[in-house]
Amino acid sequence: MSKFALVIPPNHPHRHHHHRHHLFLLFLLISAINAAPSSATTTTNNDQKFKEAPQFYNAPTCPSINGTTNEMCSHEAVHVAMTLDAAYLRGSMAAIFSILQHSSCPQNILFHFVSTSTADHRHLLLTITHSFPSLKFQIYPYDSSVVSGLISTSIRSALDSPLNYARNYLADLLPHCIHHIVYLDSDLVLVDDIAKLAATPLDENTVLAAPEYCNANFTSYFTPTFWSNPTLSLTFAGRKPCYFNTGVMVIDLQKWREGDYTIKIIEWMELQKRIRIYELGSLPPFLLVFAGTIAPVDHRWNQHGLGGDNYRGLCRNLHPGRVSLLHWSGKGKPWVRLDANRPCPLDALWAPYDLLQTPFALES
Repeated sequence: MSKFALVIPPNHPHRHHHHRHHLFLLFLLISAINAAPSSATTTTNNDQKFKEAPQFYNAPTCPSINGTTNEMCSHEAVHVAMTLDAAYLRGSMAAIFSILQHSSCPQNILFHFVSTSTADHRHLLLTITHSFPSLKFQIYPYDSSVVSGLISTSIRSALDSPLNYARNYLADLLPHCIHHIVYLDSDLVLVDDIAKLAATPLDENTVLAAPEYCNANFTSYFTPTFWSNPTLSLTFAGRKPCYFNTGVMVIDLQKWREGDYTIKIIEWMELQKRIRIYELGSLPPFLLVFAGTIAPVDHRWNQHGLGGDNYRGLCRNLHPGRVSLLHWSGKGKPWVRLDANRPCPLDALWAPYDLLQTPFALES
């Protein structure tokens, strides 16, 4: 029996086949829709239909997570947090599919989905339940008005979506019984067991773990105004700050709550509204608070940047080394490029996880 719910946390402020003539008319109609402006495309996102995914039982024995009254609070489970919205739902479905397929104990993964309070939660719930009947999950409404006034425009409008900032509020949105989560973006797939990533050790002073990239030009993430002001630049005194991508993180929510890290991130966002100290969306506040103090994770867990740069979205290659997670961060998304018949070579690695039911998939 599937287990799902739409939860508001107490602490949170057809197919018919007739004549060829009819098929021709259908073809014309779909062609007209595809030629319509992008705004029309957005309004049809709720019309996407997804296939049911296979059910996986990948290990002969798995530990039981039924020892608590509230199964969603189990400390034996792997807790995964993701955001859900209509624009990225196809990506989210592929990500969930990949996680389950490669997990040694998929039945022990509990999903915590955050979606804006104005989203069609019933549609999201029914879509996920249809494709993953046994998935254990909850959906948490997120009041995006909390953060809307704090968002500064960035180099790409998609980065300014309030849902991009939901990761700042996970400690408040999710039940306090959940201490340890893996946060994942919607534009990625796993090809390894997520339990390995979830088991990343965090010492008593470490709140967050992620792959670090110390060869990146860290100074470029902040404006000259920031670096020329000693009061601000001294933020990194005593640290060796390195870039990390916030699309893949292991987070100790209990330590986050104890350290009031949501407030610390908000304070930097408030300063950004008064003095422009960075250009790139929701990432810099995380760097300001955590860079140089996180637990390292092997780079194979975030082969990021496959979407290309934020201006042109050019095709990119894999980084050297092993691969456990492929991440299409950047402007180009694989489902968009595949639909446009202009895929990048690596988009072929995402396609097997695409659950979208195409309108021309005729039954034999």
